[in-house]
Amino acid sequence: MDFRTDKLLHGGDYNPEQWLKRPDILAKDIDMLEESGCNVVSLGIFSWSTLEPEEGVFNFGWLQEIIDKLYKRGISTILATPSGARPKWMADKYPEVLRVDETRHRALFGFRHNHCYTSPVYREKIRIINKKMAEEIATHPGVILWHISNEYGGECHCPLCQSAFRGWLKKKYNNDIKEVNRKWNTAFWSHDYQNFDQIESPTPLGETSIHGLVLDWKRFVSDQTIDFCKAEIQALRDAGNHKPVTTNLMYNFPTINYHEMAKVL
Repeated sequence: MDFRTDKLLHGGDYNPEQWLKRPDILAKDIDMLEESGCNVVSLGIFSWSTLEPEEGVFNFGWLQEIIDKLYKRGISTILATPSGARPKWMADKYPEVLRVDETRHRALFGFRHNHCYTSPVYREKIRIINKKMAEEIATHPGVILWHISNEYGGECHCPLCQSAFRGWLKKKYNNDIKEVNRKWNTAFWSHDYQNFDQIESPTPLGETSIHGLVLDWKRFVSDQTIDFCKAEIQALRDAGNHKPVTTNLMYNFPTINYHEMAKVL
């Protein structure tokens, strides 16, 4: 989708939800943004717990008000989807959304990007809030672009991801386990597999020396991340919003094929 502007977009991330009880600070923020020549900010990154403080209870008023105040001062908004950090109520009620590391331990609630890209629950929850934001916030004339999530990255080794990985391998190798053994040279150190259900993602508790497994896991993680990004965007489109989408990337990040991700942005 084409996007044109007659000026250089100059701004940065803005997190006003941290200061909602201090209207004096919020007012000063806008003064300083204008004084510094900023004509755009990114809003909504890591705001999920403020946007949906309880499951199914949405609080968009504060964000709509700030977008409007910025717009009246000539400052546009790049609106972010909030999937970079999930709220505590979600982690408590749906622990499957939390990542499992390579040692097969599930993370506790906390830190950013602690979520499983495969989890149907997580995908559904982000689809719901993305659609609502598209319908209720992004229609404001001050919103010019979408910022999808934040710095996609990381991997999950949970049972859901193990199953998805095996499905990915079956598709790649035409459901032929003998072809997997041949391509991965599993005869080395007696690593042959008899069926796809025996395959686990690389782990220091088990296998890390089959280079084909390690490489295919990296490719799977990249594909799964891009598929999640694509699903986030589709939620916006299904809500009838067709504003351009982008995200922030991290140079030549080693765990995502940015050349492929560029095709969905």
